Amino acid sequence: MAFGISKQELQQWKQQVARGDIAFLTHYWYDKRFPQFNTVTKVGCSDIRRLEDWCLSNGLNPEYIHHRLPYPHFDLIGPKQTELLHKYELEDHITRFGLT
Repeated sequence: MAFGISKQELQQWKQQVARGDIAFLTHYWYDKRFPQFNTVTKVGCSDIRRLEDWCLSNGLNPEYIHHRLPYPHFDLIGPKQTELLHKYELEDHITRFGLT
């Protein structure tokens, strides 16, 4: 479940994903498998090949893509999340969610 984002932000992400763009959505999140992390960045794209290529170009295993139609995505958490938010100049995500 997503916390800390508006319906408008979620809708914008869905639209970008549906268009085949690489889209980023960071939100608060809890998963008992990863209690040390409280945020996730969902990197989505409806063009699975493009999303796989994005994963490979960023040192990520595309086997971990969530093939949840119509919004396939890769979940970024931890240090790789912050690293890639910096790389893609998404400093607003870092600041807003207190990532370092």
